[in-house]
Amino acid sequence: MATPTSTRSRRRGHDPESVLAIAVGVFNERGYDRTSMEDLARALGVTKSAIYYHVPGKEQLLARALDRALDGLFELAADERAAAGPAIDRLEWLVRQSVRLLIDRLPYVTLLLRVRGNSLTEQAALERRGEFDGFVSHLVKEAAEEGSIRPDLDPALVTRLLFGAVNSIAEWYRRGCGASADDVADALVTMAFDGLRG
Repeated sequence: MATPTSTRSRRRGHDPESVLAIAVGVFNERGYDRTSMEDLARALGVTKSAIYYHVPGKEQLLARALDRALDGLFELAADERAAAGPAIDRLEWLVRQSVRLLIDRLPYVTLLLRVRGNSLTEQAALERRGEFDGFVSHLVKEAAEEGSIRPDLDPALVTRLLFGAVNSIAEWYRRGCGASADDVADALVTMAFDGLRG
């Protein structure tokens, strides 16, 4: 028969997923550099040594969190819908799916957008993010070459503005705000692509 103490301990136990989710919340609230293992232990309601059961240190938690955001973006880039058909349609699909991904993985993407390259983990994440940006930039250039984007618009500027708009969602979107991920994606795609199409 379980004692009250052992039942409570089991209830407070964490799996790697819950440790990561709570750590990301603390990183976003306090800032990664200002978060100590003590802060994470307090938020998890465990001792520091209990965290080390799941992860060697906070940088590994950061790496896992950044991968959660970046892996999603690279899955979109690898999808056949981003590879076949007119470039403007592929770009529109990619923007729409990026909005959905951002909202689905909001804490992880928020953390990614705050990375400044202060560690090897952050630098690696920025490099991967740059690869994805390059993929988007290539799609925009392709759409311009196909004549699908107005010729008076600079493709490099279009790329920055499009994903600047997508990334800004992380600053204001909150679940339960009245707009679903589809609502936000529809609004952004309508505004952006009505103005882009040549």
